[in-house]
Amino acid sequence: QVQLVESGGGLVQAGGSLRLSCAASGRMFRDYGMGWFRQAPGKERDFVAGISRSGYSTYYVNSVKGRFTISRDNAKNTVYLQMNSLKPEDTAVYYCAADTALRAGVAAGEYAYDYWGQGTQVTVSS
Repeated sequence: QVQLVESGGGLVQAGGSLRLSCAASGRMFRDYGMGWFRQAPGKERDFVAGISRSGYSTYYVNSVKGRFTISRDNAKNTVYLQMNSLKPEDTAVYYCAADTALRAGVAAGEYAYDYWGQGTQVTVSS
């Protein structure tokens, strides 16, 4: 069982920055691919960014490329999402998720992720 706890959400003006953190329980964190997803009101949950077990591979949805950066610290069992140049359309609940399939690369599909955090709200005002 893996527990994931997100933090770092909040209210920010357009153009501002936030850094989300996701702390994972257990000693197997380095074996998990990690991803960030988001769900805006009335919409489906969508993939935002993912990082491989090693941290060498990352993948982003086009709408956040160049603005968001995913990273991980395996010594701290934590994955981060640095969000810069935030836009009102980035407003959503952000979830981190763990892919325990020992995948070499990054999974972008929600189906690939086995464990999910409770989510953290990000609100970007115009």
